[in-house]
Parts: sequence; C-alpha cells; structure tokens
Amino acid sequence: HNSTQEQSCPTMASFKVAASLLAISALSTTHGFTSQAPSTRPVSRLHATDEAFQRSLLEAQFANDAAPTTTTTATAVNGDKEPHVASAASAPIDNTSILNSILRIAASTNRGQHAKPSQKDQVSQLITDLESNAPKIESALESSTGTWELLFSNTQLFRSSPFFLAGRSTCKTPEQAQQYNWFCEMHRGALAISTIGVVRQIITNEGQLVNEFEVKVGAVPFLSDFLPLKYSGGLPFTIDGSIVSTADATPISSNEWELFMDTVEIKGSNIPFLRSVLDSGNVQLKSRGLSQVLEENVDSYEVPKPVLRTTFIDEGMRIVRDEDDNIFVYGRVSDSEEPTDYSGVMADFGVASLLEGFNDAITKVYL
Repeated sequence: HNSTQEQSCPTMASFKVAASLLAISALSTTHGFTSQAPSTRPVSRLHATDEAFQRSLLEAQFANDAAPTTTTTATAVNGDKEPHVASAASAPIDNTSILNSILRIAASTNRGQHAKPSQKDQVSQLITDLESNAPKIESALESSTGTWELLFSNTQLFRSSPFFLAGRSTCKTPEQAQQYNWFCEMHRGALAISTIGVVRQIITNEGQLVNEFEVKVGAVPFLSDFLPLKYSGGLPFTIDGSIVSTADATPISSNEWELFMDTVEIKGSNIPFLRSVLDSGNVQLKSRGLSQVLEENVDSYEVPKPVLRTTFIDEGMRIVRDEDDNIFVYGRVSDSEEPTDYSGVMADFGVASLLEGFNDAITKVYL
C-alpha cells in the first residue's frame, strides 16, 4: 500500500527524501560527526536560508501526511479500467464531462438506435450519476415549457410518444408488459425500411404535450420488380410525414406528471391527394372518445394515464423515465410553445426538390 501511495504521490516522496538529507546535514554540523566543537559564530545568511527551506519542506510533508490518499479504479466510458487517485473527501461529479460522454455515444449510435447493450449500460450508469447530482426543482412541468428534441434513448424512439406510453399503461401484469415490449420490437422491425427523423416535444404553460415524430420512407424502392427497368437500388423519391400525438400533462409531484392521451394525426405528408384528406382532420384519431366508449361498456377497462418522471440536469437538458425506467434524454431547442407548421411541405413525393437539386448540380438552367 505504501509503494502504491508513494507512486501516486511522487511529490510527497521527494519531500521525505529531501527532509531526511537536510536533517542528516544538520546533525553533522551540530552533533560532532567531526571532532570540532560547535561554532559560536552568528548564523550566516545562507545557513538561515537552509533552515527556512528545511522547515518549509517539513511543513509540506506534514500537510501531505494529514490528507491521506487512496488508489481506486474507475470505469471509463469505453469500458477500460483507469486507475486514479481520489482524496479522502469525495470529488464532485463533473456534469460537463458526463454529458459529453453521453452525447458522444448518442451521436455515434444515432440516438441509441444502434447502441450495443454495453453502451446502453454505460449511458444508464452515467445518467444515474447525473440524477444523483441534479438540482432540486419546484415543478418539472413548469420548467419543461418550450421545444425539446430527443437526443438519446435506451429503447425504441417512438416509445416517447404519448400514444405508445398510453399503450404500455394498459398492461396490468409483467407478462402483458413483456408482450408489449415484444410488439414494439416487431413494430420497429416491420418499419425498418423507414428512417426516423427528428423526434420533438413541445410543452405549453397550459400543460399540453405535443409529440412530433418525423419519418421518411422510400417511395419506389423496388420499381424493377414491376417494370422492365434495370437499376441498382431505389429511386430518390420519398414519402415524408410527421406522426403528431397530443396529451394533457398533469403534475402529481415536483418531478412527475400524468399524461392523458388526446389525439393522433399525420401532418406534413407529401403524398398527393392524401394530404388534403389528412389535413382536414376527419381521419384524426380521437383516443378520448374511444376510451369513453370502452369505459362505459367494459367493466375492467381503465383509462390509461402513464406517469413520467423528469430530472433536470440544467436549463438545456432533462432526463425522462417511464414506468419501466426506460430513459429519454431531451435537449432544449427553444422556448417556443408552438407546434411545427408543416403547411409548407409540398405534396409531390419530393419531386420538386429533386428537380431543383438536379438543375442546380447538372443542367444549371435559370429563368
């Protein structure tokens, strides 16, 4: 243990060696390592300096001895073991360093979609450290107003939607919860051809939560299967849209709120003709009406109201956990409480933007 301690604190070891040499030197001049009697001359200026230097070294040694150190082993973000020296008093948690580690994993795994189990475990541990050092807040809901984007999750990104949160809340037994988890995995597998874009939350002062889940799908990926055209891959036409779900959020404690699912609709679709139908609101799923019918006719039915627990790390980042302790890390984009306006999206499968890009890159014909 002594050798480990001295290796971790070379300064203290050097203090001990220097102090010992100076002590021997002092003894040789005062206690007769020679046959001469001690000198009665006034102490010279150099000798006084030596004594002051010796005294400072000894004081420094005593100061180091008064603060013992221990060698511990920490686990780095990449899983390696890294030794470091910790003081007797526990060192404060470096939130900035932990946040940077989380964001590095989030960026390299597409918000956790491609994260390995070991990476998810690492982020979970880092988030637990952040939560233990988080500031206290009076109301998580009031502090959450504004626009946020999902940065990382250790489960499917769409499970941040009030619709899927409410679906999980209908499960009353562990077996049902396990079946629901399996369903969500199969749901994402069936939609593997789609690309998940921005996942956004807008929270208002009135307690309304709007979740926007933007998706892009190849419009004609397998045209060669139906037409005598031979080409590699698909064509650069896409089906775009945003699945928008809304819910009312009611605080039930300082860091928890209860969701009451309201509507689900598709906005910003670029499919011709279908866009006008979707924008009319006639195909909007109104879950509260459905819940009321079920509640009146099915004795065992209870309106699902999932509970979310929020921890604020700072003004720009918050961590949300659902009833299964799934993690959703959000970053604040702005203070705006207005949902995204998708009216500017053209219903043309992206053909107009494709032609515009082709002209800018190839033909360069401008009127």
